[in-house]
Amino acid sequence: MQRTMVRSIPMLFVVAAASLTIGIAPAIAQAPPGAQGGGGQGGGQGRGGGGRGPQVPPLLMTSTAWEDGGVIPDKYTQAAGPMAVSPALNWSQVPPGTQSFVLLLHDPEPVLNKGSKMDITHWLIWNIPATSTGLPEGVAQGELPDGSRQVSLRANAYMGPGAPAGPYHHYTFELYALDAKLDVPQGAPPQAADTRTAVMNAMDGHVLGKAVLVARFHR
Repeated sequence: MQRTMVRSIPMLFVVAAASLTIGIAPAIAQAPPGAQGGGGQGGGQGRGGGGRGPQVPPLLMTSTAWEDGGVIPDKYTQAAGPMAVSPALNWSQVPPGTQSFVLLLHDPEPVLNKGSKMDITHWLIWNIPATSTGLPEGVAQGELPDGSRQVSLRANAYMGPGAPAGPYHHYTFELYALDAKLDVPQGAPPQAADTRTAVMNAMDGHVLGKAVLVARFHR
């Protein structure tokens, strides 16, 4: 009788061990990836943004004359004739390290010479000082005392929207914050497209932030 009991004890251990193994295996299989060792998931979160610090808020540009995507008042357009003035623009949340700004106003609707890289240049002004928080209404013509240079298709100055009757055109103000000033001469109105290309090429590798403001207009 004692021999029978002794033989049965090892068998009980085998059955118990097998049951424990069956119960643990699903738990291991269901464990989330990276749970083992603790370092896998934590390291991924660090690479995902924890080590980069807080993100820089985006550059913003507004105007008190219209809301983004709204209709620009006639006083800033060719409907006002030669009396048209440039609108006041304001910007904020300037990226750290900004050394100058570039502002481009263009009409993306017209196609010029069947090309995809150029449209109507209504205003391009560059080397705006980094300390600027905007432009006042009615910016003067030519190179400005603060070193800003400007050109448009018709003058070394602002040229307002002038779309004919029909669908609205979407005049787009684009503001760029740069980490450098640009060594691009002012140029003449007939070569506005070439000057714009030169400015855009010189900007490559120096853009810290960009803001866009759209104004609609037609006669």
